[in-house]
Amino acid sequence: MNPLNLLGRSLLGRSAAAALFAGLLALPSVSATAQTLKASHQWPSGTGDFRDEMIQIIAKELSAANVGLDVRVFPGSSLVKPREQWSALSKGQIDISLFPLDYAAGKHPQFSATLMPGLVKNHEHAVRLSKSPFMDEIKKIVEGEGIIVIADGWLAGGFASKKKCILTPEDAQGQVMRAAGPMFERMLAGAGASLASMPSSEIYTAMQTGVLDAANTSSESFSSYRLQEQVKCMTPPGDQALWFMYEPLLMSKRSFDRLNPKQQEALMAAAKKAEDFGFKKAAEADAQMVDLFKKAGVEIVYMDAAQADAWRNLAKETSYKTFAAEVAGGQALIDKALAVQ
Repeated sequence: MNPLNLLGRSLLGRSAAAALFAGLLALPSVSATAQTLKASHQWPSGTGDFRDEMIQIIAKELSAANVGLDVRVFPGSSLVKPREQWSALSKGQIDISLFPLDYAAGKHPQFSATLMPGLVKNHEHAVRLSKSPFMDEIKKIVEGEGIIVIADGWLAGGFASKKKCILTPEDAQGQVMRAAGPMFERMLAGAGASLASMPSSEIYTAMQTGVLDAANTSSESFSSYRLQEQVKCMTPPGDQALWFMYEPLLMSKRSFDRLNPKQQEALMAAAKKAEDFGFKKAAEADAQMVDLFKKAGVEIVYMDAAQADAWRNLAKETSYKTFAAEVAGGQALIDKALAVQ
């Protein structure tokens, strides 16, 4: 055979192989190369707790987007303990989490403004607060630790007790209470309560063993942790909500930065769906909690305006005063929150 013909065939074969290889490189990433994000949270799974469902939405949406990104969810503190999640996110040891931002107030006391008695009026007010200069300041601090907020979330809550109904500050006197965060602790201490600090996931056992008489936490936690089995009286948020807590979906910035643009776009689209779902469910959680506790035979009482004002006045003299005096820029931060109508 003519050597030139052999050379032509050889070159043609190499060109075809090169074209095939280039085509394979252009194909979308296959599942074998998909990145897996670790999502940790403390909430129970499979019980209808919408905080778990928010993260499950992220996982389902990213799977459907087919951008080479999977999410493995570790619920119920199965991977990281509740108060260690902030540090784990900051170091990139976990990728996604959802917990009360006030859990990190030990490192950044400004975060206690997101769990300040009487600062948030209702769920609609919470939505407006999320887009305000107040929250811009909070998110700057979050981002300074290598963490980003991918979805906002606010939960309302109330009081429940094994001993007696809590309507006024005098009702808290002498009770051992769990308060979610240092600013609520200041207010309850001012009312004469003794304090026990713990994550909401430990309230049931503490009440069961007699360590705790009463607690305040979110409506969703009251329901998810079956606290109707331990208390005899519940004070829901109602029209005089004192207790609102910021509980965002957070992500390690280094994990986010590792994603390609399509993955980042898909993630943020999923986070928006989770945020919208969370705001809707948070508003529904209050009524669902009341129904659950009523069915269990728990007495339900609501604060009137005068009783709520007594708590707010106490908070101004304890929580607000402490925050303004002890936290850098504390008064300015409170002023920004109070300016949101």
